[in-house]
Amino acid sequence: MATLEGVADVVYDPWIEHTPLQLMNEEALAARIAAVGADIVVCEADSCQGPVLDAGLRLIGSTRGDPTNVDVAGATERGIPVLHAPGRNADGVAELAVGLLLAATRGIAAADRDVRTGTVYRGGTIPYQRYRAWQIAGQTVGILGLGSVGRAAAWRFAGLGMNVISHDPFNEAATHDLDDLLAEADVVSMHAMVTPDSVGLMGTDQFARMKPGSVYVNTARAALHDIDALTGALASGHLGAAGLDHFEGENLPTDHPLQAMANVVLTPHIGGATYDTEANHSKLVADDIARLLAGERPVHCANPEVLQ
Repeated sequence: MATLEGVADVVYDPWIEHTPLQLMNEEALAARIAAVGADIVVCEADSCQGPVLDAGLRLIGSTRGDPTNVDVAGATERGIPVLHAPGRNADGVAELAVGLLLAATRGIAAADRDVRTGTVYRGGTIPYQRYRAWQIAGQTVGILGLGSVGRAAAWRFAGLGMNVISHDPFNEAATHDLDDLLAEADVVSMHAMVTPDSVGLMGTDQFARMKPGSVYVNTARAALHDIDALTGALASGHLGAAGLDHFEGENLPTDHPLQAMANVVLTPHIGGATYDTEANHSKLVADDIARLLAGERPVHCANPEVLQ
């Protein structure tokens, strides 16, 4: 905020502090821009297209790694730079990937329920009988996608004693092609970006290539796997467990078969939900706004061609 106040008059209109959540469509945001006379707008999820792009803005800051809330092509046509914040949530998402793996393989959520419901000795068993598992130390984890999140996850898994292999057609540091990785890995952790080529990357054939009893973790996007194929692989026992932080529309129906599987841990898109993510993206965008207004080249611009 101090950086922004050093270069502009700032109107702070937080969205996350509102209950219910305040997210503006393009008409509402355009009206707000007009009401305060803004020529710069910074937002995370409000829609920046149509009338927003016709509001005479000098630049748009999207506090997202991928500025999906902005019509970047439309902004480019109007000569409006679109700043963004790649890698803002890499550490947070990578930490959740580790957490989901441990939760799914060690029965943490189910064991917690046992304690809370007084059913520790249910069915005449003891917890040691129900929750025995293989340690992840010494196992092989396959990272799909070596972007900022994939790299952040890789060293965390390595730090837990895992052997790390990787697949990424756009990163020369990747070690395996997809089929070989799936056949070798005990754990597959998804960190790829959604592109036309990666939608449905993990389908029936790919899950079948994974080792019997292996684990699938996705903290990237639901579009990267076929959920029916994943459900089938888990139901058959071919896959041993899964941890998922994403669903289509970020919602999984309560009657979906995955909901009843004790070896599946489900979280509602919380990988990047850290205060650190907010601090990171705020600094990245604010620093680039200051650079641009000073006549310097911003570090993270989604449409650098407009800077010419």
